[in-house]
Amino acid sequence: MEPTLSDADLSTIHSQLSDADGRYKARFGGDSGDRQPVHTVYGGAHLFSAGLAEKLGQLARRGLDAYAPSAAAFGKALELTDSDELIERVHTRVLEKLAREPVEDFRIDFEDGYGNRPDEEEDAHAAEAAGQVAAGMKAKSLPPFIGIRIKPLNEELRRRSLRTLDIFVTELVARAGSIPPGFVITLPKITSETQVVALARVLSLLEDKLQLAPKTLRMEIMVELTQTLMAPDGSCPLPLLLDAADGRLRGAHFGTYDYTASCDITAAHQHMMHPVCDDAKLRMKLAYASTGVWLSDGATNIMPVGPHKAPKGSSLTDAQQAENADVVHSAWRLHYRHTMHSLVGGFYQGWDLHPAQLPIRYAAMYAFFLEGLEPASARLKNFVQKAAQATLVGDVFDDAATGQGLLNFFLRAISCGAITEADACERSGLTRDELNTRSFVKILESRK
Repeated sequence: MEPTLSDADLSTIHSQLSDADGRYKARFGGDSGDRQPVHTVYGGAHLFSAGLAEKLGQLARRGLDAYAPSAAAFGKALELTDSDELIERVHTRVLEKLAREPVEDFRIDFEDGYGNRPDEEEDAHAAEAAGQVAAGMKAKSLPPFIGIRIKPLNEELRRRSLRTLDIFVTELVARAGSIPPGFVITLPKITSETQVVALARVLSLLEDKLQLAPKTLRMEIMVELTQTLMAPDGSCPLPLLLDAADGRLRGAHFGTYDYTASCDITAAHQHMMHPVCDDAKLRMKLAYASTGVWLSDGATNIMPVGPHKAPKGSSLTDAQQAENADVVHSAWRLHYRHTMHSLVGGFYQGWDLHPAQLPIRYAAMYAFFLEGLEPASARLKNFVQKAAQATLVGDVFDDAATGQGLLNFFLRAISCGAITEADACERSGLTRDELNTRSFVKILESRK
């Protein structure tokens, strides 16, 4: 049977569809495959030092020893109902992580964590922080990811902000000769895409003047104002910000407390699980899904710090020690709930503000993936074995999209350290090569 339309009739249509498909693939290329940190630790620029990550790890371990000296005590403090075996596995991984790599990402903060200071003082701190980063590069003591948060590019602060950026990058290149891997500049309180365009242009100028390779300097944006999520015409500016960054946008971080304040939420109800936060983060997911932009949730602002501190030469009473433990454990449980809420919502990175939060960040990550490991393993192995058709496993129906979701589970679990690549292969039935394709469709094609 002959079709009515010839190839010539359809040539223009095919060309238009091919062009549209090319644009789609260019923008929605999916996960880059690069490791994403599970958190970003923020700290004032005036306090940063080359060995800070190790120090934070030591402080985190000290807090564990004081308030949860064993796996059983840790599980009790967090009110975990998991098996003793799982709690032991989580606790062991947390201790190993704190010893090996306590901080994955650190942001040297010249904004909220630093404040407004005289120009001479901020100039000096920018140069000194850059010198500390250079020293950390030489000593190999920096976290895998690091960067700075500058002040907003609004009318009042943009000159100060760009001057700090210039001094820091210039001094770093002068002392170290290069930029550390994983370096990024965080732009807060965005009110228009013009601010992102401006930062991208400044970064390009710095690269040219300092003889850095193009796109060496990457950026993150902070989503913390209502204007960042809704333009005056009712549209969402987030996709435009990706374009404005000119290929430099590595991540988008949600600012819980600035955002809830901009929504007129009272202080008592400003927290990471508020419905307006979930709405904002869903919009971030919709805007940046499959673009390769990393998403990060905000911070738990209740610090795990006891109210009592023993005066020099004396000790706390039993009652004071007990009250300290109650306060710390309560803050830990809140941070654990917040982190789990983020993970369920598909946000695999968040902020940490205090060393005593680090063990809880890692505990929640490990528990999240270890708890889901057995069912995910069974579903993925079964689905791969029956790759030619959709598969019913128990009472859960899987299709190809779910197959990719299951694969993503294993990739995330490996990335955060919950399991090893060898564990994933053994449990899922995949080979290392298949796992490293990061694509369920490619795995199915290779098994035809």
